[in-house]
Amino acid sequence: MSNFKKLYNEEITKKLADEFKYSSSMEIPRLEKIVVNMGVGEGSKDSKFIEAAVKDLEQIVGQKPVVTKARKSIASFKLREGQPVGVKVTLRNENMYVFLEKLIKVALPRVRDFRGVSKTAFDGKGNYTLGIKEQLIFPEIEYDNVVKVRGMDIVFVTSAKTNEEAESLLRAFGMPFRN
Repeated sequence: MSNFKKLYNEEITKKLADEFKYSSSMEIPRLEKIVVNMGVGEGSKDSKFIEAAVKDLEQIVGQKPVVTKARKSIASFKLREGQPVGVKVTLRNENMYVFLEKLIKVALPRVRDFRGVSKTAFDGKGNYTLGIKEQLIFPEIEYDNVVKVRGMDIVFVTSAKTNEEAESLLRAFGMPFRN
């Protein structure tokens, strides 16, 4: 069992139950999944960019990503329906907690001039989106092997009803929000 899952079960549930006065343990917000998405614009023209993104994302999260394809053609972008445009992976259970721990304890502190993550990226329904500018902040990625430096979106899907509950949940895990 990962440290963060143990932390959630033993400490965070009690803290949230006290803070929001839940009557049932099923009301306590929990992390349902983490979706990591990496857009690869050049992937429609050259498959080596997609392969590199798949390899990078697989090293970072420890799970094989899915190649996402364009849903419709856009002439101005020279994009046809069905062309690969990115890679994504959905993490649940143990993998999700392992990735969250690595993100909070290892990757985010490696960001240059890091002052915390924004509080404004909640969607109103308890989900949080975090954008990262480069995949190099993860220790698994070696700079010499990177084909192209690219960012990624990380979406935390929670069972929280409000942004305040979701923020409290993520803060309890140690997410460094900006003040």
